[in-house]
Amino acid sequence: MTGVAHATLVFDRRMAATPLQVWQAWTNPGLRAAWAAPSPDVTVEFLSADTRPGGQEVSLCKVSGQPDIRCEVGWLVVDAGSRTVNSEVVSRDGRLLSVALVTAEVAPDGDGTALRVTVQLAGMTGDMAGGYRAGFDAGLGNLSAVADGAGRVMEITRVIAAPVARVWAAWVDADALPRWWGPDGFTCRTHEIDLRQGGQWRFDMLGPDGTVWPNRHRYTAHVPERRIDYILDADDDAGSGKVVRVTFAPEEGGTRVTLHMTFPSAAEVEMARGFGAEALGLQTLGKLARAVGAD
Repeated sequence: MTGVAHATLVFDRRMAATPLQVWQAWTNPGLRAAWAAPSPDVTVEFLSADTRPGGQEVSLCKVSGQPDIRCEVGWLVVDAGSRTVNSEVVSRDGRLLSVALVTAEVAPDGDGTALRVTVQLAGMTGDMAGGYRAGFDAGLGNLSAVADGAGRVMEITRVIAAPVARVWAAWVDADALPRWWGPDGFTCRTHEIDLRQGGQWRFDMLGPDGTVWPNRHRYTAHVPERRIDYILDADDDAGSGKVVRVTFAPEEGGTRVTLHMTFPSAAEVEMARGFGAEALGLQTLGKLARAVGAD
């Protein structure tokens, strides 16, 4: 096609973060917003985001004094924890600049993670390949820092005097989970619940004083009797998602349950600690222990 420049660009990165953290940094809208801007003078605003097969994402790349660049993403393949394929259409002032097919592959690499991003690009104007190369080089550098999670992690753990199978069953039963979930004095009001990989639980936490706290768990992995991975947010796509991994490990005296939470920023971790999130999390695990008859 006349006037169209084609290029295939491959970006390989090795990151110290776990595959789960890299995956979530790549797919979580809140975390994507944190690393997408290639430089401090660029702002990326997400207008919509739905990282599921068939889902759409629209963002605006803003630079002072210049027209916004619009990026429309269509998610074609989302293989949880390992691979995404998406289309990407870039335009400015209604003029098409490029179209691309972007494949991201996440794989364990020793004690870290290998990320490969392949961009098959058709540029309609200027040096779009050069722009993509510079943008992805900078963005993936940012993603590495976001995924590493230094200072953004909170961990809560408790040994529950019950076998792994019983503890796991209480966590994946759609009737049981809402009955015990939450700190002492809190109850759950469920709007939608599908406790499978790729499913979600949308619910309100109701505080003792009647305060309503919207919640959503989006499940990215279920490994029976070993771990559950999900994204926790306020059910509003506002970019405050936390990456959570729950592990179940047999231990003398029962099952060690550990909640490993990665927050979007260190400031949010400190804020959570300030209102007693760790104590509230231990209360939740206490209610789980009572639910399985272990307390």
